[in-house]
Amino acid sequence: MKRYWIWASWRSSSLTEKRLLLATTNKGKAREIKRLLSGLSFKLESLHDYPDFGQFQEKGKTFEENSRGKAIFYSLKYPGLVLAEDSGLEVEALEGKPGVFSARFSGQQSSDEKNIKKLLRLMKNLPESHRLARFTCVASLAWQGKILKVYKGQLRGKILFEPRGQNGFGYDPVFFYPPLRKTLAELTTAEKNEISHRSRALRKVRTYLETLSPEK
Repeated sequence: MKRYWIWASWRSSSLTEKRLLLATTNKGKAREIKRLLSGLSFKLESLHDYPDFGQFQEKGKTFEENSRGKAIFYSLKYPGLVLAEDSGLEVEALEGKPGVFSARFSGQQSSDEKNIKKLLRLMKNLPESHRLARFTCVASLAWQGKILKVYKGQLRGKILFEPRGQNGFGYDPVFFYPPLRKTLAELTTAEKNEISHRSRALRKVRTYLETLSPEK
């Protein structure tokens, strides 16, 4: 019933047809999401295209709370579908930290390098057996203030003692993925998109969006 409602509304409004806002200002995330959703019959836009939309204040205690909140916030401003995701690193020995604070782990003036340095400093005395971690991504789709779908993806690995690799962003240089025996920063873009937490969530998003294509 919900899917029929979306189809009918699209047909009655040219404003919403085939438009999808990626609710992020992180250029690395935006590039990755656009690659994962390429080929869909939607015009993909990001918050960089709409600077007047303002910034959602992430106050949730979980990735899902932040993801849902962002999706609803921007869907009330944007005349199309909104995709918002919240993701981050959870280290078992640090009781799930940095978690929802992954992007700003080292403070207000945080950077990928500063965040990694803080993480390695906190974990410097931990042996390899106590360095288990996972990346989690929760992606929410919203339209006109309503949540349509929420999808989750995870990737398990461990934190190395020092960075390796030049690709990716965030904590990729210290996140080791045992099946490939490489950090995420040592993988090619194609390799990372096959196994990442974000790709696992967004493949589900993609499947859902394909069912909503106006041509079908």
